[in-house]
Amino acid sequence: MTKQTDLGGSFTLPGTSLTVNRMGYGAMQLAGPGVFGPPHDINAAIDILRDAVEAGVNHIDTSDYYGPHVTNQIIKQALHPYDDGLVIVTKLGARRGADKSWIPALSRQELSDGVHDNLRNLGLGALDVVNLRGGGFTEPVEGSIAEPLTVLAELKRQGLIRHIGLSNITPKQLAEAQTITDIVCVQNFYNVANRKDDGFIDDLAAQGIAYVPFFPLGGFTPLQSSTLDAAAASLQATPMQVALAWLLQRSPNILLIPGTSSTKHLRENLQAATLRIPSKALADLNAVAKQSTAELAAVPHRH
Repeated sequence: MTKQTDLGGSFTLPGTSLTVNRMGYGAMQLAGPGVFGPPHDINAAIDILRDAVEAGVNHIDTSDYYGPHVTNQIIKQALHPYDDGLVIVTKLGARRGADKSWIPALSRQELSDGVHDNLRNLGLGALDVVNLRGGGFTEPVEGSIAEPLTVLAELKRQGLIRHIGLSNITPKQLAEAQTITDIVCVQNFYNVANRKDDGFIDDLAAQGIAYVPFFPLGGFTPLQSSTLDAAAASLQATPMQVALAWLLQRSPNILLIPGTSSTKHLRENLQAATLRIPSKALADLNAVAKQSTAELAAVPHRH
């Protein structure tokens, strides 16, 4: 895949020398079904990573509990030794059960083991950025994160972690975290139809902190919107390209990490960085979240 010159511009994580293109790649889908076990075709997964980097992607999001271990081992196989300027961001705070469940893993021992697992499976001496994952599956849960974050701050002082981010957290938890260590990025659930973090994104932008939306295309239930479809048709693009382009236009501190195991979809995702949404279509898309909320309110709920 030839290098793409425009990947949404670049962003430098605050207080760091790490500058990444705003269109990155999320490696979660490189694992097997349910993000568990190996993929059907490891060579295809390797090709996807190499294609992404060749196209100019220099921000890869991963976790050692994807698989578990599988995704990081594929990244190492595909890209090690890593190019200068490639930033790999990983996550701690969960583990996988034998039944494919997602289990919180926030004890001192689990966090320390997780850092060493990431280092070994990625083939690194230090991790560029480690996100501490809190909350439930897609929504944050209020409560102190001081105890696990203090452990990561200690590992940072030991030189095993260079920088720390947070995932699935609230503004209050960010404020608490910033009394313990510097935070360079926040990774939360956000897309054109799920916009609870609008105010949070603006506050982070004012602080120069990156916001990285997970499930930017809706997650396991892809975004469905007639407005999105109409905007895509008018721009001769796919609805998913429009959803990604909307995020890039939403705020300059937003970094994207769409994941895919398809070369075709990778190419489409990267091309979204060059898509410019005109003001009328942008206004229509900005109303999608209100429509989604109204539609949900109209659906009878079982108790």
